[in-house]
Amino acid sequence: MSYLITELYAGQIERLQRSFTDDEVKSCIELTKDQSLVYGQNNDSWKTYYSRPIVPGLLTEGLITQVISDKLPGSACILLQKELIFYHPVYVGDVITAELEIIDINIERNWVTQKVTCFNQTRIEVIKGQVVILLLNNRRL
Repeated sequence: MSYLITELYAGQIERLQRSFTDDEVKSCIELTKDQSLVYGQNNDSWKTYYSRPIVPGLLTEGLITQVISDKLPGSACILLQKELIFYHPVYVGDVITAELEIIDINIERNWVTQKVTCFNQTRIEVIKGQVVILLLNNRRL
């Protein structure tokens, strides 16, 4: 669904859920050139801190932007600001739910502020924060 800014309201919530694979982690590493050892299956560096290799934060953030582009508002927009705290690691195979809730709408600027909460399959909160987006038009595409 694609919303116009006048159709949005405070308290409106949308969610998406997915899990991340080893191949997606490898692709993310290749694209971003983030060679941190905590992502590698063939390296023991991460074992001091984690039970297994973690999913890059940028890949997990992609689920948040997918909610924005596919569901809320689901229309052409630009991410202006993001403030995220990563509370718990995301591991390959975890089922992550990204939930976005509108907390403010500035119609004059076409800005929408959304609270972000991401949690895993056991309801452990993995990411929390907020984003501000700019809706690029006020007409349906």
